Amino acid sequence: MAARKNKRGRRRNRGRFSFLYVLLSFFLIAAALLAGSFVFFRADSITVEGNQRYTSQEIIDAAQVKQGDNLFRINRPRAVNRILSALPYIRDVSILPALPNRLVISVTESQPTASIQGAQGWFLMDARGKLLEQGGESLQRKAAPVSGITPLTPTVGTWLAVDQAEQTKLTALVSLMSALEAHELSQNLLSVDLTASNIISLRYTSRFTVEMPLSCDFDYKVRSLQYVVEHLEENETGLIDLTRDGKNRFIPD
Repeated sequence: MAARKNKRGRRRNRGRFSFLYVLLSFFLIAAALLAGSFVFFRADSITVEGNQRYTSQEIIDAAQVKQGDNLFRINRPRAVNRILSALPYIRDVSILPALPNRLVISVTESQPTASIQGAQGWFLMDARGKLLEQGGESLQRKAAPVSGITPLTPTVGTWLAVDQAEQTKLTALVSLMSALEAHELSQNLLSVDLTASNIISLRYTSRFTVEMPLSCDFDYKVRSLQYVVEHLEENETGLIDLTRDGKNRFIPD
C-alpha cells in the first residue's frame, strides 16, 4: 500500500515538473523571439506609395520615422496622426512593416473639389469639406467656387465650419460633393450657389444649370442628373430641374 502511494506521489511530482518545464520553455522562447525582433527587425528602407503632391521624404519627415527604427516599436497610430496633421492634402494613411527589414507608408491624397472665400482669402477644400490650401483669387480657377455660405475661422488642415444657422447648407454642400466624387463627376462641377434658403444651384459643365432641394438624397439626385445629361443631345444647354421627386425637367435655353 505504501509503495503504491509513493508511486502516485512520484507521478504527481513528475507531472508538476513537466508543466513547469513547458511553461519555462515557453517564456524563454518568447523572450528570445522578442529580443530577436528588437535586434533584427529594423527598417533598413522606408517606402512611400500613392504620393504625388508631396515627396516621399516630406511624408517620412512628417511621420518622424527613420532608417534603423525597430519595425515593432514604431508607434504607427501616432505617426499616422503626424502625417495627417502636417500635410493637409493627405486623406488616408497606412503604415505597415514588410518583414524582414522594410517599412511601407501608403497614402491617399485628396483632390480639391470646391473653393470658398473666408476672411483671410480663398481656400480649396475636398469633397468631405476639409480645407486643403489657402491663397488668393486664383484658387477659384482650380476648383468650383461656392457662394451663399460663410466660413467660420477657416484654417488649412481643418474642416469647414459655419454658423449654426448655415449648418443645413454645409451639410448639403458636403453631401453633394461626396456624391459627385463617388460617381467620378467632380470635375464637371463649375460652381455652387447656396444663397437660396431651400434650393442648391450648381453649374454643371459649361452647358447646364442644375437645381436640387437643399435637403434630399444627393446620391439619387446625382444619378438622376447623370441620366438626364446622357439622354440629351450634345449641343443642348439649359436648366435641369431636380427639385421635385420623380419629375425631372429639362428647360432648354
